[in-house]
Amino acid sequence: RRILSGEMMEKILEKKSLPQWLRKLSSYEIYAPTKEGDLWNFRLVVNPESVDLSHFQTVVSPKKIIFPQREVLLEFNSNEDGVEVREILPEEKPTVIFGVRPCDAKAIILTDKVFGGDFEDPYYWRRRKSTALVGLACTPPPSENCFCLSVDGSPHSKEGLDILLTDLGDRYFLESLTEKGDELIKAAKETFQEPQASDKKEAEKIWAESAKKIKRQVKDVKRIPAKLKGMFESALWDEESLSCIRCGICTYLCPTCHCFDINDEIVSSSPLKGERVRTWDNCQFPDFTMHSSGHNPRPDRATRLRQRIFHKFQYFVERFQNYQCTGCGRCVSKCPVRIDIIEVLDKVREYGK
Repeated sequence: RRILSGEMMEKILEKKSLPQWLRKLSSYEIYAPTKEGDLWNFRLVVNPESVDLSHFQTVVSPKKIIFPQREVLLEFNSNEDGVEVREILPEEKPTVIFGVRPCDAKAIILTDKVFGGDFEDPYYWRRRKSTALVGLACTPPPSENCFCLSVDGSPHSKEGLDILLTDLGDRYFLESLTEKGDELIKAAKETFQEPQASDKKEAEKIWAESAKKIKRQVKDVKRIPAKLKGMFESALWDEESLSCIRCGICTYLCPTCHCFDINDEIVSSSPLKGERVRTWDNCQFPDFTMHSSGHNPRPDRATRLRQRIFHKFQYFVERFQNYQCTGCGRCVSKCPVRIDIIEVLDKVREYGK
């Protein structure tokens, strides 16, 4: 990365030239936000002319492209010699995701910590290493519930991105942050123009103004981890979870949540044939922590809400020195009973006063 050194490739791209750039990336599998009714989601690009980066926030983050909701880990098949097992690793396909919001790019960096470390998950990393992220600075913030500034983010953060686009009206100001980003630009170098000093100043003005437009915040968030240590048995969790209907939207739509389950799905029992499948799971579901003995250490809504808050704002901080939350606001905006993580954290901060 070249962010700290300041040695970044900077370009100007006219909006009308975006399809031309995408066509030059024919060797890549390209994903971009696509409008479906009133909602936006990342979909595979079939027609570059149809790509529209005027979206606000996708319902599901681009996490699902790198960490799919369902994936086959291996196949098993019985024969006269016993049971044959064949591992199914993802194909390493060069992939580009366009229009990634800075909070969602940071979320992928946090997920890297989970699937990396002492043991690298090969299924995750095959996709991750072959994927480039082209970000779009938030001008204005894509949701009224954005609070990225509270969790060490910003509307124009470059963390996790290979390229950052800033919308200047009829054109984009581009900053290439990695070698992956450079390659994407070099593939269509005739499409870009050299920026003027005024272009960079205009982008910087937009960044400053967009930060001011983020109205929601978690006050004194740095106090939260220490506060939580004394709140494991607090009555707050019962109070805040009363309205929860256990739908799991808050965690399914969260760009940093990564819990999964693994099951063997039998296609045929005679002869035995099937697949071992990994699927997203959800810590807000009653069966998530159910033991084979029948004991459940988190048997009710209160203990499950507590786990969600503790994981994001204490356990993850202690292990990785980052909040496991990027302030995208999806859990607030999409919760059908309006449980608000910002309000919950505000009450945590005031605990004991």
